[in-house]
Amino acid sequence: MADYHDDLRLAHVLADAADAATMARFKALDLKVETKPDMTPVSEADKAAEELIRSQLQRARPRDAILGEEYGIEGTGPRRWVIDPIDGTKNYVRGVPVWATLISLMEAGEGGYQPVVGVVSAPALGRRWWAAKGTGAYTGRSLSSATRLHVSKVSRLSDASFAYSSLGGWEEYGRLDGFLDLTRAVWRTRAYGDFWPYMMVAEGSVEICAEPELSLWDMAATAIVVQEAGGTFTGLDGLRGPHSGNAAASNGLLHEELLGYLNQRY
Repeated sequence: MADYHDDLRLAHVLADAADAATMARFKALDLKVETKPDMTPVSEADKAAEELIRSQLQRARPRDAILGEEYGIEGTGPRRWVIDPIDGTKNYVRGVPVWATLISLMEAGEGGYQPVVGVVSAPALGRRWWAAKGTGAYTGRSLSSATRLHVSKVSRLSDASFAYSSLGGWEEYGRLDGFLDLTRAVWRTRAYGDFWPYMMVAEGSVEICAEPELSLWDMAATAIVVQEAGGTFTGLDGLRGPHSGNAAASNGLLHEELLGYLNQRY
Protein backbone atom coordinates (compact mmCIF):
# COMPACT_ATOMS: atom_id res chain seq x y z
CA MET A 1 0.00 0.00 0.00
CA ALA A 2 1.23 3.50 -0.91
CA ASP A 3 2.59 5.64 1.91
CA TYR A 4 0.84 9.01 2.10
CA HIS A 5 2.53 10.25 5.28
CA ASP A 6 4.44 13.06 3.52
CA ASP A 7 1.31 14.16 1.67
CA LEU A 8 -0.66 14.19 4.91
CA ARG A 9 2.01 16.27 6.62
CA LEU A 10 1.91 18.72 3.70
CA ALA A 11 -1.88 18.93 3.93
CA HIS A 12 -1.53 19.93 7.58
CA VAL A 13 1.00 22.62 6.67
CA LEU A 14 -1.41 23.93 4.03
CA ALA A 15 -4.26 23.90 6.56
CA ASP A 16 -2.14 25.80 9.09
CA ALA A 17 -1.47 28.53 6.53
CA ALA A 18 -5.12 28.69 5.48
CA ASP A 19 -6.28 28.84 9.11
CA ALA A 20 -4.05 31.83 9.79
CA ALA A 21 -5.37 33.63 6.71
CA THR A 22 -9.05 32.92 7.28
CA MET A 23 -9.03 33.64 11.01
CA ALA A 24 -7.30 36.98 10.38
CA ARG A 25 -10.35 38.13 8.39
CA PHE A 26 -13.11 36.33 10.33
CA LYS A 27 -15.61 38.90 11.66
CA ALA A 28 -13.67 41.71 10.00
CA LEU A 29 -15.96 44.72 9.55
CA ASP A 30 -14.42 45.54 6.16
CA LEU A 31 -14.57 41.99 4.74
CA LYS A 32 -15.36 42.15 1.01
CA VAL A 33 -18.08 39.75 -0.16
CA GLU A 34 -19.22 39.20 -3.77
CA THR A 35 -21.96 37.09 -5.36
CA LYS A 36 -20.88 34.42 -7.84
CA PRO A 37 -22.89 33.55 -10.98
CA ASP A 38 -24.55 30.67 -9.11
CA MET A 39 -25.76 33.25 -6.57
CA THR A 40 -23.57 31.92 -3.75
CA PRO A 41 -21.30 34.27 -1.82
CA VAL A 42 -17.52 34.40 -2.04
CA SER A 43 -15.37 36.49 0.26
CA GLU A 44 -11.90 37.91 -0.15
CA ALA A 45 -10.84 35.32 2.46
CA ASP A 46 -12.03 32.43 0.23
CA LYS A 47 -9.90 33.71 -2.62
CA ALA A 48 -6.87 34.52 -0.48
CA ALA A 49 -6.90 31.10 1.22
CA GLU A 50 -7.12 29.24 -2.08
CA GLU A 51 -4.37 31.37 -3.63
CA LEU A 52 -2.16 30.64 -0.62
CA ILE A 53 -2.75 26.88 -0.80
CA ARG A 54 -2.18 26.83 -4.56
CA SER A 55 1.10 28.73 -4.31
CA GLN A 56 2.45 26.36 -1.66
CA LEU A 57 1.36 23.30 -3.65
CA GLN A 58 2.99 24.64 -6.80
CA ARG A 59 6.29 24.79 -4.92
CA ALA A 60 5.95 21.54 -2.94
CA ARG A 61 4.15 19.35 -5.53
CA PRO A 62 4.77 20.96 -8.95
CA ARG A 63 3.77 17.81 -10.86
CA ASP A 64 0.37 17.49 -9.17
CA ALA A 65 -2.84 18.99 -10.53
CA ILE A 66 -4.96 21.34 -8.40
CA LEU A 67 -8.75 21.72 -8.41
CA GLY A 68 -10.24 24.48 -6.27
CA GLU A 69 -13.69 25.97 -5.85
CA GLU A 70 -12.64 29.52 -6.69
CA TYR A 71 -10.05 29.05 -9.47
CA GLY A 72 -10.92 25.74 -11.14
CA ILE A 73 -8.53 23.09 -12.45
CA GLU A 74 -4.84 23.56 -13.13
CA GLY A 75 -2.52 20.83 -14.39
CA THR A 76 -3.00 17.17 -15.30
CA GLY A 77 -1.81 13.81 -14.11
CA PRO A 78 -2.71 10.94 -11.78
CA ARG A 79 -2.58 13.05 -8.60
CA ARG A 80 -4.96 15.93 -7.96
CA TRP A 81 -5.30 18.18 -4.91
CA VAL A 82 -8.88 19.28 -4.30
CA ILE A 83 -9.50 22.43 -2.25
CA ASP A 84 -12.48 24.17 -0.72
CA PRO A 85 -10.88 27.22 0.92
CA ILE A 86 -13.93 27.95 3.09
CA ASP A 87 -16.69 25.37 3.27
CA GLY A 88 -19.53 27.32 4.88
CA THR A 89 -18.93 30.77 3.41
CA LYS A 90 -22.42 31.95 4.39
CA ASN A 91 -21.56 31.15 8.00
CA TYR A 92 -18.16 32.78 7.66
CA VAL A 93 -19.49 36.08 6.38
CA ARG A 94 -22.16 36.21 9.12
CA GLY A 95 -19.73 35.47 11.94
CA VAL A 96 -20.98 31.92 12.59
CA PRO A 97 -17.97 29.74 13.54
CA VAL A 98 -19.10 26.62 11.64
CA TRP A 99 -16.85 26.70 8.57
CA ALA A 100 -13.72 24.85 7.51
CA THR A 101 -10.96 24.56 4.96
CA LEU A 102 -11.14 21.23 3.13
CA ILE A 103 -7.98 19.82 1.54
CA SER A 104 -7.82 16.45 -0.19
CA LEU A 105 -5.40 14.55 -2.39
CA MET A 106 -7.03 12.32 -4.98
CA GLU A 107 -5.34 9.67 -7.11
CA ALA A 108 -6.46 8.13 -10.37
CA GLY A 109 -7.59 4.52 -10.12
CA GLU A 110 -9.94 1.97 -11.65
CA GLY A 111 -13.04 3.89 -10.52
CA GLY A 112 -11.66 7.29 -11.44
CA TYR A 113 -10.05 9.69 -9.00
CA GLN A 114 -10.50 8.68 -5.36
CA PRO A 115 -9.44 10.55 -2.20
CA VAL A 116 -6.35 9.17 -0.46
CA VAL A 117 -5.66 12.06 1.95
CA GLY A 118 -8.09 14.46 3.58
CA VAL A 119 -7.82 17.28 6.12
CA VAL A 120 -10.80 19.21 7.47
CA SER A 121 -9.73 22.21 9.53
CA ALA A 122 -12.25 24.35 11.44
CA PRO A 123 -10.13 26.93 13.27
CA ALA A 124 -13.03 28.98 14.67
CA LEU A 125 -14.23 25.79 16.39
CA GLY A 126 -10.69 24.84 17.41
CA ARG A 127 -11.09 21.49 15.65
CA ARG A 128 -9.30 19.51 12.94
CA TRP A 129 -9.93 16.05 11.47
CA TRP A 130 -7.84 14.08 8.99
CA ALA A 131 -7.26 10.71 7.34
CA ALA A 132 -5.01 8.93 4.88
CA LYS A 133 -5.85 5.78 2.97
CA GLY A 134 -5.29 2.65 5.01
CA THR A 135 -4.16 4.44 8.18
CA GLY A 136 -7.42 5.43 9.91
CA ALA A 137 -9.02 8.77 10.73
CA TYR A 138 -8.02 11.11 13.54
CA THR A 139 -8.84 14.35 15.29
CA GLY A 140 -6.62 16.58 17.39
CA ARG A 141 -4.41 19.62 17.36
CA SER A 142 -1.55 17.98 15.45
CA LEU A 143 -0.34 14.72 13.94
CA SER A 144 1.49 13.93 17.18
CA SER A 145 -1.45 14.81 19.44
CA ALA A 146 -4.44 12.99 18.03
CA THR A 147 -7.31 10.65 18.85
CA ARG A 148 -8.40 7.95 16.44
CA LEU A 149 -11.96 8.19 15.16
CA HIS A 150 -14.53 5.39 15.01
CA VAL A 151 -18.12 5.50 13.81
CA SER A 152 -20.88 4.45 16.19
CA LYS A 153 -22.32 0.96 16.48
CA VAL A 154 -25.97 2.08 16.57
CA SER A 155 -27.86 -0.39 14.42
CA ARG A 156 -31.48 0.76 14.79
CA LEU A 157 -32.78 3.77 12.91
CA SER A 158 -35.03 4.62 15.86
CA ASP A 159 -31.89 5.09 17.98
CA ALA A 160 -30.01 7.12 15.37
CA SER A 161 -29.18 10.83 15.12
CA PHE A 162 -29.64 12.35 11.65
CA ALA A 163 -27.86 15.56 10.61
CA TYR A 164 -28.59 17.65 7.53
CA SER A 165 -28.13 21.18 6.16
CA SER A 166 -31.55 22.50 5.13
CA LEU A 167 -35.01 21.55 3.88
CA GLY A 168 -34.97 23.61 0.70
CA GLY A 169 -32.68 21.42 -1.34
CA TRP A 170 -34.62 18.26 -0.63
CA GLU A 171 -37.82 19.91 -1.84
CA GLU A 172 -36.13 21.31 -4.94
CA TYR A 173 -34.93 17.86 -5.97
CA GLY A 174 -38.22 16.12 -5.30
CA ARG A 175 -37.00 14.18 -2.29
CA LEU A 176 -38.77 16.04 0.50
CA ASP A 177 -41.32 13.32 1.28
CA GLY A 178 -38.65 10.70 1.86
CA PHE A 179 -36.56 13.18 3.83
CA LEU A 180 -39.46 14.02 6.15
CA ASP A 181 -40.31 10.34 6.62
CA LEU A 182 -36.69 9.76 7.63
CA THR A 183 -36.81 12.58 10.20
CA ARG A 184 -39.85 10.90 11.76
CA ALA A 185 -38.14 7.50 11.87
CA VAL A 186 -34.96 8.53 13.68
CA TRP A 187 -34.36 9.36 17.34
CA ARG A 188 -33.05 12.89 16.76
CA THR A 189 -32.48 15.43 13.98
CA ARG A 190 -30.23 18.48 13.89
CA ALA A 191 -29.32 20.84 11.02
CA TYR A 192 -25.63 21.39 11.75
CA GLY A 193 -24.79 21.85 8.09
CA ASP A 194 -21.79 21.80 5.75
CA PHE A 195 -18.74 19.67 6.72
CA TRP A 196 -19.63 19.18 10.40
CA PRO A 197 -22.22 16.36 10.16
CA TYR A 198 -19.73 14.19 8.29
CA MET A 199 -17.12 14.70 10.97
CA MET A 200 -19.72 13.83 13.61
CA VAL A 201 -20.47 10.59 11.76
CA ALA A 202 -16.74 9.82 11.79
CA GLU A 203 -16.59 10.60 15.53
CA GLY A 204 -19.59 8.40 16.30
CA SER A 205 -21.75 11.22 17.70
CA VAL A 206 -24.11 11.17 14.69
CA GLU A 207 -25.13 8.06 12.76
CA ILE A 208 -26.37 9.40 9.40
CA CYS A 209 -26.20 12.57 7.33
CA ALA A 210 -26.97 13.57 3.76
CA GLU A 211 -27.10 16.52 1.36
CA PRO A 212 -28.93 16.68 -2.01
CA GLU A 213 -26.50 18.86 -3.98
CA LEU A 214 -22.72 19.16 -3.53
CA SER A 215 -19.53 19.66 -5.54
CA LEU A 216 -16.44 17.47 -5.49
CA TRP A 217 -14.51 19.96 -3.34
CA ASP A 218 -17.30 19.77 -0.73
CA MET A 219 -16.90 16.01 -0.39
CA ALA A 220 -13.40 14.74 -1.22
CA ALA A 221 -11.86 15.42 2.20
CA THR A 222 -14.94 14.49 4.24
CA ALA A 223 -15.40 11.24 2.31
CA ILE A 224 -12.05 9.73 3.23
CA VAL A 225 -12.37 10.79 6.88
CA VAL A 226 -15.73 9.00 7.13
CA GLN A 227 -14.44 5.93 5.30
CA GLU A 228 -11.25 5.63 7.34
CA ALA A 229 -13.30 5.94 10.54
CA GLY A 230 -15.17 2.80 9.48
CA GLY A 231 -18.20 4.50 7.93
CA THR A 232 -19.77 4.52 4.49
CA PHE A 233 -19.80 7.52 2.12
CA THR A 234 -21.78 7.37 -1.12
CA GLY A 235 -23.98 9.43 -3.36
CA LEU A 236 -27.75 9.09 -3.06
CA ASP A 237 -27.38 6.64 -5.95
CA GLY A 238 -25.30 4.36 -3.75
CA LEU A 239 -22.07 4.94 -5.69
CA ARG A 240 -19.14 4.95 -3.26
CA GLY A 241 -17.03 8.06 -3.04
CA PRO A 242 -17.58 11.76 -3.73
CA HIS A 243 -18.63 11.70 -7.39
CA SER A 244 -22.42 11.74 -7.45
CA GLY A 245 -23.14 15.43 -6.94
CA ASN A 246 -24.75 14.67 -3.59
CA ALA A 247 -23.85 12.70 -0.49
CA ALA A 248 -25.03 10.20 2.08
CA ALA A 249 -22.79 9.19 4.98
CA SER A 250 -23.40 6.76 7.79
CA ASN A 251 -21.84 4.39 10.27
CA GLY A 252 -22.37 1.71 7.63
CA LEU A 253 -24.95 -0.23 9.63
CA LEU A 254 -27.77 2.13 8.63
CA HIS A 255 -26.70 3.05 5.12
CA GLU A 256 -29.22 1.04 3.12
CA GLU A 257 -32.08 2.37 5.23
CA LEU A 258 -30.77 5.91 4.80
CA LEU A 259 -30.69 5.55 1.02
CA GLY A 260 -34.06 3.83 1.00
CA TYR A 261 -35.80 6.73 2.67
CA LEU A 262 -34.10 9.43 0.63
CA ASN A 263 -34.84 7.67 -2.67
CA GLN A 264 -38.45 6.70 -1.96
CA ARG A 265 -41.02 8.08 -4.41
CA TYR A 266 -38.18 9.73 -6.28
